[in-house]
Amino acid sequence: LNIERAFFLKKMDLNKYSKNVTQDPSQPAAQAMLHAIGLDEKDLKKAFVGIASTGYEGNPCNMHLNDLSKEIKIGVQKSNLTGLIFNTIGVSDGISMGTPGMRFSLPSRDVIADSIETVIQAMSYDAVVSVVGCDKNMPGALIAMLRLNRPGILVYGGTIAPGCHKGKKLDVVSAFEAWGENVAGKINNNEFKSIIKNACPGPGACGGMYTANTMASAIEAMGMSLPYNSSNPAISNDKNDECHKVGKMIYQLLKKDIKPRDIVSRESIENAVKLIIILGGSTNAVLHMLAIAKSANIEFTLDDFDKISKNTPFLADLKPSGKYLMEDLHNVGGVPSVMKYMLENGYLDGSCLTVTGKTIEENLMDVKPLLSKQKIIKTFNNPIKNEGHIRILYGNLANGGSVAKITGKEGFKFEGLARVFDGEFIANEAIKNGKVKKGDVVVIRYEGPKGGPGMPEMLKPTAAIMGAGLGKDVALITDGRFSGGTHGFVVGHITPEAQIGGNIALVKNGDKIIIDAEKNTLSLLVEKSEIDERRKKWEKPDLKFKNGVLYKYAKSVSDASLGCVTDN
Repeated sequence: LNIERAFFLKKMDLNKYSKNVTQDPSQPAAQAMLHAIGLDEKDLKKAFVGIASTGYEGNPCNMHLNDLSKEIKIGVQKSNLTGLIFNTIGVSDGISMGTPGMRFSLPSRDVIADSIETVIQAMSYDAVVSVVGCDKNMPGALIAMLRLNRPGILVYGGTIAPGCHKGKKLDVVSAFEAWGENVAGKINNNEFKSIIKNACPGPGACGGMYTANTMASAIEAMGMSLPYNSSNPAISNDKNDECHKVGKMIYQLLKKDIKPRDIVSRESIENAVKLIIILGGSTNAVLHMLAIAKSANIEFTLDDFDKISKNTPFLADLKPSGKYLMEDLHNVGGVPSVMKYMLENGYLDGSCLTVTGKTIEENLMDVKPLLSKQKIIKTFNNPIKNEGHIRILYGNLANGGSVAKITGKEGFKFEGLARVFDGEFIANEAIKNGKVKKGDVVVIRYEGPKGGPGMPEMLKPTAAIMGAGLGKDVALITDGRFSGGTHGFVVGHITPEAQIGGNIALVKNGDKIIIDAEKNTLSLLVEKSEIDERRKKWEKPDLKFKNGVLYKYAKSVSDASLGCVTDN
């Protein structure tokens, strides 16, 4: 069988899709157009590699990606392949945060996936390299690659360098929390402006273990990017060297006919979730991993995520809840060194295949261990928390589930009285004006995937709460979601959402709410008879949009417990 497979691979055309355009004599117009862009007869006989860049000028996470794409193309051409760059969209979470534009962030994941799938299919490309930066770029690109199931590699643009103010390292969340300190009177306007100016020094995605670095790390653990891809900084020789290797690797994937669904398996998804937990990753990873699994036709549920979290310790002292940034992790060994430590301690399945053509265990064989005196990754014997920080809570406020981010620093249980807001902007104004007090459970509703629409992130209110010094004294629950930069006692992804009549729509000011991260419950202490009476009086609101992208999204999106997918 091995001899037969070797013979098949030797004879197999690498250009099995593109040859339908480039080698078919009945396609003269297509070939004429390809000659017009500068391709000769030899180029047309090579496999075509689509290089999908999410590069654009408006965001530090993405501003350098078109340049990286050009470097990748050089390597592709040197590997006797024809590389063709095309662009897809991106939305900056950091810039849109706290504005109506944030409603477009999660939907952009599906636009990215749909557009990459569209171009690769329509143009008959044989392989795809996706070059990604901000949060939704990574899962969007990987979802497309799994749908296409053609040889592919994901390249993350890398993390931003830390900013600095008065000797303290900064990142984009520092700016949000500085706003909370400013409105609380803890810092003056001059210091506030200085933090803003120095928080983001140049290209690269947000520096902590926020959603971008979380998903890049997870995708590396899944085997869909080259080793060190997630922790190599944006501005570094390591990132450039990595880009130059992509062409050789994509050629090998084509030659061996290794496709994304050969790599992404149930076991590789479990590897990714374990790494997310160990690194203290973003709650957004729950949505994205569910959607990625669906694209790979793998059964993986909210309860599977919860089971892994309960059995995996939290080790990384990384922002937002910790001290260090991704660049610091890079300097002590990077994500491969963390994975090596996991493998040695039985927390990683080393048999999973990767885009190198080797298994994870083979990739990690020559990786150096974490530096002995490093302080970023705690030991399995002395973790920050014995169980994962991401908890799935159920109860009469979340019959379909909800996602809590509990690092242990906030405590494990919160009991308080509801302070209800029908939307984020009203809540932000109340926090700004000092109307949120110790002991409150802030309830922000009608911000779910349908109600938002688009399930906007609540970084601005959570950062304002932290900046005001109320992080341990105020909880926040929402049918929206949170930025990877969020920390504090927070619960999001509440399902069913308010828009479709979930019990969060029936909460009133002064109702008692208990969040219990040990029993994994989210409870509204109101008698069922009273809830039933309130439901009789509740009226379903109209969708906020009547046409356009967000209308289409609200009509088609699944609930958060299913990953907010639109291709049901």
